[in-house]
Amino acid sequence: MEDAGLLIVRLIVGGLFLAHGAQKLFGWFGGAGLSGTAGWFEAIDIKPGFFMALMVGIIEFVGGLLLAIGLFAPFAAALLAVTMICAIVKVHWQNGLWNTDNGYEYNLVLFAILAAVFLTGAGKYAVDSLI
Repeated sequence: MEDAGLLIVRLIVGGLFLAHGAQKLFGWFGGAGLSGTAGWFEAIDIKPGFFMALMVGIIEFVGGLLLAIGLFAPFAAALLAVTMICAIVKVHWQNGLWNTDNGYEYNLVLFAILAAVFLTGAGKYAVDSLI
């Protein structure tokens, strides 16, 4: 049962990160695309904006894919967890905990999920278990 639970978590969280990265990189799913994300990063003092947007977009897109399929899952979870720490510190911390106030609640939940996958691995329904 634990492996099925990890599969569900990996598919949903990994898929959402992949889509979030696609928003940044390609403007899919209503995202701003690379130039829009770069401009926003510059506006909130994450510089250089283009490079950082590209890096975060790649980490979220590729990391989400790797997490979903369970390939190098602990590594992917660690990279994605770092992005959540950065989002908490740079964007949400000053707004407090609650998501209704643009706080870090959601990012903290994602961080906890990623930390759990990092510590437990991807489970048996994962590419990692075949290697």
